[in-house]
Amino acid sequence: MLGEFIATAFGYPTAFLSVLLLVVVLYWLLAAVGVLDGDGGEVGGLEGVLAGLGVDGVPVTVVLSLVTAFSWFACLGGSVLLNGFDLSSPLTIVVGLVVLLVALVVGVLLTRLLAWPVRKLFPNPPQASRNDFIGRPCVIRTGTVTQTFGQAEVTASDGSSAVVQVRQPGQDPLVAGSTALIFDYDGDGEFFWVAPLDPNL
Repeated sequence: MLGEFIATAFGYPTAFLSVLLLVVVLYWLLAAVGVLDGDGGEVGGLEGVLAGLGVDGVPVTVVLSLVTAFSWFACLGGSVLLNGFDLSSPLTIVVGLVVLLVALVVGVLLTRLLAWPVRKLFPNPPQASRNDFIGRPCVIRTGTVTQTFGQAEVTASDGSSAVVQVRQPGQDPLVAGSTALIFDYDGDGEFFWVAPLDPNL
């Protein structure tokens, strides 16, 4: 019985998904012991694909793991049925490919069904907003800041820094290296209004 199971699991066409399933199991074992990060952050370039499949909001590693597991079970069942027919080798190859493709489709569909409840386990962090910079100090990076020109570097609450466009409403001597306070954002011009922070200015 065990021998038949192993032969089917590592036979055509299930072997392709069996290898992927082993990789998935190995990944989660390494994640469990802390070697890898198991929370499954976003992977560049796949967000649009996940959204198209209806599984956005779920970490990529979780999506790929579920698709692989569901596809493997579906392909294993299809392989058992395929082995019950006495087909010629060329026909076995063709039907095997069909079984593999159908199994992948089943895996994606079942993953989509689970995406909604699973998505609740991974709440999206609040999206960064330019308004988050309002009230924060910044360091002027251009030679001067006027009503039409200027750049400054501001540090966000998470420690990351960004160079942003800034303007000042007055004529204060805001020069490179001086500190200013961001007090407003102009959405039309896409720049921040700043005022001197140093009391000596």
